[in-house]
Amino acid sequence: MYEPIRTKSVHSLADAAHDFPHRTREEELNIQLAGHLSALLAVTDELGLDAAAESIAGQIARLRGAPPARHAGLTGADPAALHRRALALAGRALVVAASRADTAAAILSAERMDAHTAALREPHEPRLVGAR
Repeated sequence: MYEPIRTKSVHSLADAAHDFPHRTREEELNIQLAGHLSALLAVTDELGLDAAAESIAGQIARLRGAPPARHAGLTGADPAALHRRALALAGRALVVAASRADTAAAILSAERMDAHTAALREPHEPRLVGAR
């Protein structure tokens, strides 16, 4: 009454999963944290916060084993929007740093969150493009 299945089961493909290398949870978290910090670095560079950018770049270099690529151009975005973006990125980095128990990255992320929160509370003066 029933026709036999003539194709391989999709469940048999699970055996082939052992044929390629997998990353550990720690490696995945390193990649994720370095990505969040790299995005934060780009925004920090655009805001002209050189000392903070160097601290972030140092953490990225520690995680990746190589210095990060730096932000090449300015977008001319509103500083308040950049601070909000940086605050969100620092928050994401803090969550990942805490989950992998990376104290240095967690402290840096928390400091950046505090700095961007404070910057959002202050009234902004117009800034010339390229001025620091």
